Amino acid sequence: MYKNKKILAIVPAFNEEAKIGSVVTRCDISALDTVLVVDDASTDTTPQVAADKGATVISLPRRNGVGAAIRLGLKYGKDNGFDIVVILAGNNKDNPQEIPRLLDPICDDGYDFVIGSRHLAGGRTGGDMPLYRKLATRIHPWLMQFFTGKPITESTNGFRAFNLSLLEDSRIRLNQPWLDNYGLEVYLLWKVLKLNYKHLEVPCTKVYPPKSMGYTKMKPIVGWWNILRPIFLLGFGIRQ
Repeated sequence: MYKNKKILAIVPAFNEEAKIGSVVTRCDISALDTVLVVDDASTDTTPQVAADKGATVISLPRRNGVGAAIRLGLKYGKDNGFDIVVILAGNNKDNPQEIPRLLDPICDDGYDFVIGSRHLAGGRTGGDMPLYRKLATRIHPWLMQFFTGKPITESTNGFRAFNLSLLEDSRIRLNQPWLDNYGLEVYLLWKVLKLNYKHLEVPCTKVYPPKSMGYTKMKPIVGWWNILRPIFLLGFGIRQ
């Protein structure tokens, strides 16, 4: 328990055998009760490596996307009585030592949703981050702010924590097939902003691993359309 809250870390992963062991090992901090690796039908040894390092592992029967993996992790959290979930990248970009920055505003100050921002003072980006992603991580929050009317600096960062009770709101409909991939994380942030849940950004570090280790599974066109699409579909009332 962290400040009388049961905390679950969800780590979605697909073919991350070179990095997932380090992710799990670095998550060995007192703030977390369980580290759950949700394997998106990897074809390598990702689930075995994660389990060997001490993570709880569940697997999708076929590859569905990071959104579907997170959704499965959230179901695990609800079914097992967790209060707060923390989401971390499966490719070791996030620093688990910064998890208390996400949790403390929720536990101490009543925030519902806290997201890390590399763009705030004290945050930073390191490693082999491709140029197109540097540009996109600036454009995306501007679009989100334009449509929601809420000032934000970060909208694509998966490093976040939130109360699982959010999912009891019937207006937050995560079980939609179009959210199976990267769109789920954007959709949830949008709903938090539009429904006026108490939201906060905190500085965080995002360090991309060397390109030789496979720094991302996101494809430049298809992947980025996946995270842009929710803004337009929700903004123009095409989806709910």
